[in-house]
Amino acid sequence: MRSRVLNLMEVVSSASCRCPAHSSPGSLRSTLTKGYTSTLNSSTDKEYAFEMACSTIRYGLDVTKEIGMDMVNMNVKKVCVMTDPYLSSLKPVKVTLDSLSKNGIEFELYDKVRVEPTDESLEEATKYVRSIQFDAFIAVGGGSVMDTAKAANLYSCDPDAPLLKYVNAPIGDGTPITIPLKPLYAIPTTSGTGSETTGVSIFDYKPLKAKTGIAHRSLRPTMGIVDPLHTLSLPERVTAFSGFDVFCHAIESFTAIPYTERTPRPVNPIYRPAYQGSNPVSDVWAVFALNVIRKYFKRAVYNADDIEARSNMHLASTMAGVGFGNAGVHLCHGLSYPLSGNVKKFIPEGYSKDHPIIPHGLSVVMSAPAVFEFCASACPERHLEAAKLLGADVTNAKKQDAGKILADIIRQYMLDMKIENGIGALGYTKDDIPGLVQGTLPQHRITKLAPRPQSEEDLSLLFENSLTVY
Repeated sequence: MRSRVLNLMEVVSSASCRCPAHSSPGSLRSTLTKGYTSTLNSSTDKEYAFEMACSTIRYGLDVTKEIGMDMVNMNVKKVCVMTDPYLSSLKPVKVTLDSLSKNGIEFELYDKVRVEPTDESLEEATKYVRSIQFDAFIAVGGGSVMDTAKAANLYSCDPDAPLLKYVNAPIGDGTPITIPLKPLYAIPTTSGTGSETTGVSIFDYKPLKAKTGIAHRSLRPTMGIVDPLHTLSLPERVTAFSGFDVFCHAIESFTAIPYTERTPRPVNPIYRPAYQGSNPVSDVWAVFALNVIRKYFKRAVYNADDIEARSNMHLASTMAGVGFGNAGVHLCHGLSYPLSGNVKKFIPEGYSKDHPIIPHGLSVVMSAPAVFEFCASACPERHLEAAKLLGADVTNAKKQDAGKILADIIRQYMLDMKIENGIGALGYTKDDIPGLVQGTLPQHRITKLAPRPQSEEDLSLLFENSLTVY
């Protein structure tokens, strides 16, 4: 029966689509079957099912101008438009507000979203939205804006809830979301987070100096409006850093443990997490994103007016979001959270000098060579496949070399995009590693999705091996 299903999928994909993820039926079969030897695990503790959840997506040049009509169609009277101070005066926000005005929609603009949000900035946004009755939310910006809007929507609908009520355990209570939320339309302006498709909201929890978040399908936007025109104004460094977020989303979701290996199996479907482990559907989107990255990433970074390259990277961000939004990420993201939360003085080119910041995509890719070299022994075939998709020659490659091959091609991409030489270049020393390890340990939601378990000593070595990259 499984063979018949795979054959049918191959016929459909080869007949209906010529995108990179579908154009090679043979590689699709190998991608979908690796790591999935049975459909039902015999262990009563392990998962036996996965769910796919994704926002509705509208993609196209200048599609933002339709947002006002969307609000009319939903009978929205008053909407909260959320963005950050930098974007508030730029075209993506202007087009959004013009569309609302032309369609008679009343709105309030909240432009105080912090890039790399914190518990304090979320509390501030929550206080604002609780003070005004809104019918819907529109987020115009990168992952920080979209994640802030998700949290603001949630806490406006549960006005007495403390922040930690819905935050992932063990930092928060991890309470499942059962209340109805208001419509949220997400208009991404960067090509990285894929937050327009996911039910995840990430922020820096300052008491622990580490990132955490809220993860539940109810948080996902009602619609993601993916307008490639917004990417033409992105500076080079923003394009590079956000592109590496797409890069790691795709590889991490592709190499995460199979969903049938995740424990514990939920006693009720409401407790099934957003991040469930790699699965055949998420794999398709990860493969698509990696193919796009190989062809368009460098062009998008160094040619701001290359609408083809930037459009494709914008779409890849969304597609990788569908993949990791259901499969999850693992160690690159787990190690990145304390890196961002403990930033000292680093401020990259092109970013506001208001406060030190390690952009999310930069913090994620810094450990990628070390992480995938560490994890490869658990599923070498998948690491070799990822390396091949990124352009590495894996002809006659041995399984024991999978980690090194993938790590080397990642380093080459980092070098091509002029990424800083390791976490040492971000201001960290070997003396900081114990604190970084302690900031990683609470990230169970994602570190347990890594294909290879880690001890504290392993985590320490991963940080040490990431002090320099080249």
